Formats: sequence, structure tokens, C-alpha cells
Amino acid sequence: MEKESQLSHVRGNVSEPLRDITIGSAFDEAVREFRARPAIISRHQGARLTFGQLKHEVDALAAGLLRLGLRPGDRVGIWAPNCIEWTISQLSTAKAGLILVNINPAYRSEELKFALNKVECRALIMASSFKSSNYDEILTGLAPELASAKPGALKSKLLPHLQFVISLEAENPRGFLSFEQVMAGCDDNALSELAAIQNELAPGDPINIQFTSGTTGSPKGATLSHSNILNNAYFCGKAMRISEQDRICIPVPLYHCFGMVMGNLNCMQFGAAAVYPSASFEAVATLEAVGEEKCTALYGVPTMFVAELEVMEKRSFDLSSLRTGVMAGAPCPVSVMERVVADMNMSEVTIGYGMTETSPISFQTSPDDPIERRVSTVGRREHEA
Repeated sequence: MEKESQLSHVRGNVSEPLRDITIGSAFDEAVREFRARPAIISRHQGARLTFGQLKHEVDALAAGLLRLGLRPGDRVGIWAPNCIEWTISQLSTAKAGLILVNINPAYRSEELKFALNKVECRALIMASSFKSSNYDEILTGLAPELASAKPGALKSKLLPHLQFVISLEAENPRGFLSFEQVMAGCDDNALSELAAIQNELAPGDPINIQFTSGTTGSPKGATLSHSNILNNAYFCGKAMRISEQDRICIPVPLYHCFGMVMGNLNCMQFGAAAVYPSASFEAVATLEAVGEEKCTALYGVPTMFVAELEVMEKRSFDLSSLRTGVMAGAPCPVSVMERVVADMNMSEVTIGYGMTETSPISFQTSPDDPIERRVSTVGRREHEA
């Protein structure tokens, strides 16, 4: 007698259908519902945008990118730490059907060259520098032709596909366009073109490439669709019970799926505010942001929470607004989870497991699970959902 075959896949709760919508359309829906509510608070930049203000910036950049000659399916790299411009770029490329390529802010010359050439980026949006890395020098070292190139007309031997270099700075080296210049290219004709293109996009279209480093070989580019990352963010938020009353503190990097999917796209769909405490993780800045912005959720990997707990032993912070969050990226010791719940007021914190290729969350615990189950498992099977 043949052995009964078993399914080789796992499915979760199917009581609610997937969202069959593009990121741009989902964003426009959110703007209509939450226009006056805070969308992004970037503390290190001293900048705040409501959903309505964010839409103005997003549409301007999307239309400006189209005015440059970029077309749906073109790859646009972004090489920058956490900032408002990162999120504007994320949403504007999605609206225009451009594929956003996440580039690690820690990349140096050879890694940058590999990433840009591997996916044939036509454009690169970049910061001028970050920590000890001078991005301008790294890029001009790879493409010395920038010094004599007209902005938007780069022809580089080592980076043959790269045509447009867009700096986040107002003043930038020769051959670069500025972020503001591109946004200024938005006019009624460009907005009409953007609307027409957005209407032609489909949820299954590729919209994002994230590099994931395995144990062997070069980083692999995982190509994800509107539907992939939008639904992953939505159901992650549902599991956390996120609403427009929430403010999510996001100290994890936006170039990673933790920040851009579970952070940005989660907030966007539920009308919650995304709070960026610093350009990259700083324990003190994160705790100050939680207290001063009255954040209700906090993200991080276990080592981030450990660092925050260590700081809390020397200084006091008002974390009374916290209730939930996500801890992921590595196993969480029971002792750390107990302190996060007790000392950081995160009684509903959840544990997530996944990988970049799965957009990223595959399994997630429930806020109602006992602490022991939250730290000893990575989520629920179908019959437990």
C-alpha cells in the first residue's frame, strides 16, 4: 500500500483574502483615509510628514523620474541610511512601476559595482556619505566619467548600465542630479503620465530587488512583487493589531525587509506613523524616540533589545506608551524576552521568522501566546491559527 502523500507547503489563516492591489494604489487609499495623520517622523532629520504631505513628495519624485526617461521595469538603486528620502523613493518607484534595488549602506566599491551591474541599474539614488564611507568618492572612483558627464548622461566603462546618479544633497559633485532637481521635474503632463502608468500596473509585477547573502558565493538578488511585500506587511500588522492610533519605532535598516516591509508598508496600510530615531541603530536615540514620540511599537533584533536594556540600567526612559513590536533575525533568549516584557512594557511583543525571499515573514507568534511559546517557536501552524 502506498504511503499517503503529504503536502510540501504550509499555509496560514485563510479567513481573510490577500490584498489584490499595487503598492501605489494602496498608498493612495491610505492617503484618502489618513491624510492629516502623521506618516513619517524622522527625528535625526528634524522632519515630519503627514500622509497628505508624503503623497505630494511621492508623486513629485515619481513624475520626475518618469520625466528623466525611466520606464516601468527599469531598476533604480537606493544607497542611503534611514531617512525620509528613502521612503519617498520606495513609494515613488512603486507608483511609477520602477524596480527599487536596496543597496546596503555598508557596501564599498566592489560590492556596489557588483550590485549595480548584476541587476543593471539605470539610476542610483544615494546619500553623500555615511559613517566612515564617502559614497561620492566611492562612486566617482568606479565611474570617473562623472566628472565630464552631463547630469543624466553618464556612460561608464565599469558601470555600463548606470545613466542617472541622484544625490540626496542639495550640493553635489559634477555629473550628479539632486533629489530636489528630479522632483522639480514634476508638472501636469508628468502627473498625467504617472496616473496612466499606475493604472497599467498589476499586483504581480516585480517592484523590489533585495540582496540576500547566503553562506556561499556572491549576494543573491531576490525579486519581489507588489503583492509579495504588501501582503506580508499587511498580515504582519494584523497580527500585531496595528491601527492608525499606533506609532512604530523603526531603528532597523530600511534597506532590509524588516524596515521597508514590516516597517514602512505596515505603517502605510494601517495609517500608523513610522518613527525613525536615527540614521542607523543607536540605543539611546531609540529609547528617547519611544518616550518623546509616545511610540506604541518597537522593532529590533535581539542584540538591539539587549543594548537598549543595558542603557536602561544607567538611565530612565518613559516607555509607558509601548505595548507591542517585533523581535526577529535571531533566536531570543527567554531572559531577554522576560525583561523586554517587564522593563519595556511590551507585553504584546511578537516573534517573527522568515527570509528575504519570502517577503520576509513566514511565521509569527500571536500577542496572546505565553512567553515560553513565543521564545521557543517561530509562529503558528495552520490548525493553531
